[in-house]
Amino acid sequence: MVQKCETPNCGKDATLQCPTCLKMGIPGSYFCSQPCFKGFWKEHKMIHALAEGAAKPKCPVEGGFNPWPNYRFTGKLRPAEKTPKRHVPEHIERPDYADHPDGRAASEEAMRGNSSIKVLDDDEIEAMRVAGRLGRECLDAAAQAVEVGVTTDELDRLVHEAAIERDCYPSPLNYYNFPKSCCTSVNEVICHGIPDLRPLQDGDLCNIDVTVYHHGFHGDLNETFFVGNVAEKHKKLVRVTYEALSKAIELVRPGVKYREIGNVIQRYVSPHGFSVVKSYCGHGIHRLFHTAPNVPHYAKNSAVGVMKAGHTFTIEPMISEGLSTVSQWPDDWTAVTGDGLYSAQFEQTLLVTDTGCDILTKRREKNGQPWFMDKL
Repeated sequence: MVQKCETPNCGKDATLQCPTCLKMGIPGSYFCSQPCFKGFWKEHKMIHALAEGAAKPKCPVEGGFNPWPNYRFTGKLRPAEKTPKRHVPEHIERPDYADHPDGRAASEEAMRGNSSIKVLDDDEIEAMRVAGRLGRECLDAAAQAVEVGVTTDELDRLVHEAAIERDCYPSPLNYYNFPKSCCTSVNEVICHGIPDLRPLQDGDLCNIDVTVYHHGFHGDLNETFFVGNVAEKHKKLVRVTYEALSKAIELVRPGVKYREIGNVIQRYVSPHGFSVVKSYCGHGIHRLFHTAPNVPHYAKNSAVGVMKAGHTFTIEPMISEGLSTVSQWPDDWTAVTGDGLYSAQFEQTLLVTDTGCDILTKRREKNGQPWFMDKL
């Protein structure tokens, strides 16, 4: 029997089948060409969600699932059920913590207390450029799916599969037993949110933090996204956070002290009435996920070190709508604002050059602008 294209008003003979439908055992789903398949993807993928919903227990509504009945939440967000850890094929090169039962990063632990900052050689710099580019591609794969009704678990799946396709290990997976392949931090979550089955809601802010490990090197970045119709005050929070990161990046060049980064960020953020989270900082990154230097984002810090060509590190300010105080959910990862108000974050991996810096994780489209600016 000749199959017809599923795209409405097409009617052409079709031989291509949706690979996701094949994997899930959904019959039919034929298309005449890739353009037809891509053009009808947004409507077609609802079939996958319906099939998944029939195969799994129904996802609990907001507030209907609480593994910590005695915990006092600071805001309105609640955890939802989580899916199991995702599999990484054996042929993909792994960091030392990937298969450790406690997720311990022995190579990082060996360097704790050592404030010396590694200067990368030409081969290492090229490897970092590749890791940064691949990390960006994985984040972009998830960015295109951010919309009302999509779960953060689905965003994690997209990041995970994009990493595997690029011969990368998703760096967060099993890092000190972190259970997912990226971090998704919604609304009052400052950082380290664990992807789960809660659907994103109209007005949410959602940060996606992606790191990949490719042939021995990590590339790390994150962005905060608008979900549906976001309140103007929260749009301002996101915009100011991104602008603070941009101001800090402009400072980066040989001879600048790392402690100056926090001065620039807080000087820009404070007049807007927002606060800088002090509990987490940027970090050196290369063969190690986290290493020297520490890069605080607040003023009058005591960071050690001076920038030199060949240094690679992240700047990743976390800016809160209200207080800078931090609380942590009992999952030992999810960091939330102490007052339950919203927080935003942006991160890039940077290479110090002879004359300034290169942003290794910069978006390649739209002149490098972040995704939220597409919706302004």
